[in-house]
Amino acid sequence: MNRTKTQFPHWLRRRLPAEPSSQTRDVLARFKLNTVCQSARCPNQCECFSKRTATFMILGDVCTRGCLFCSVTQGTPRAVDHGEPRRIAEAVKELALRHVVITSVTRDDLPDDGAGHFAEVITMVKTHCPGVTVEVLTPDFRFHKRAIKRVCEAVPRIYNHNIEMTPQLFPIIRPRGNFKQSVALLTYVKQHYSQMLVKSGFMVGLGESDNDVYPLIDTLCDCGIDIITIGQYLQPTQSSVPVDRFVEPELFDAYAEYARGKGIAYVFAGPWVRSSYMAEAVFSSLA
Repeated sequence: MNRTKTQFPHWLRRRLPAEPSSQTRDVLARFKLNTVCQSARCPNQCECFSKRTATFMILGDVCTRGCLFCSVTQGTPRAVDHGEPRRIAEAVKELALRHVVITSVTRDDLPDDGAGHFAEVITMVKTHCPGVTVEVLTPDFRFHKRAIKRVCEAVPRIYNHNIEMTPQLFPIIRPRGNFKQSVALLTYVKQHYSQMLVKSGFMVGLGESDNDVYPLIDTLCDCGIDIITIGQYLQPTQSSVPVDRFVEPELFDAYAEYARGKGIAYVFAGPWVRSSYMAEAVFSSLA
């Protein structure tokens, strides 16, 4: 499906924000920082940048995996940039962020899966930007507990790992991912670092049915997580897997009601929802 020719339903049509986003882009360019907003072609990019918020993507802009829903470049990454943690802290200060989200490409090529760099970024932001809360959105780290511990011991306020999709779609769309490892990671973090809020999210419109969605919510609930995000998949490039269906807003409401009924403290569900979208507001509602 060619996204430029896709006829979006009326609930997916909206105006771009009037306020320019050039200030945020200028800060990111000056400090030579990557964002998942740009690399993953997030549809909320203009809105978030106009509010001077962004989700920093560390460890480069090349991923060692090649998930078919994602537009991040897949290949052989460059060496780790050890000046990046300080530059992120400086950008956080300049943008006057109160809540910062740090994510990364997957780095299966690194001995620690990139966990040490995550910890350096968390520590640098907390040291140089007192009062700023840090949320991390990590890869699965191949469920290497040493890597997970390294990140958790830097004490982010929120630990997020996106499950992304229902388990039966993993072999097709995330062949190098592992649903059971992702579930194990979320469960491990909640059981061993209960002081942190644990978060996960997934997309619909990738080929699942409603009969697949509710059991996935059950699984996330069993992990003990605090926050779930659910959004509509939109095809970022022509080579990405096409959209299978557009889910109506009322159905997102039904997903959210079901998750809340299962005991999830905060559920953010809707066509435009992404895992880091309005992250500060989500955190503030639970703080």
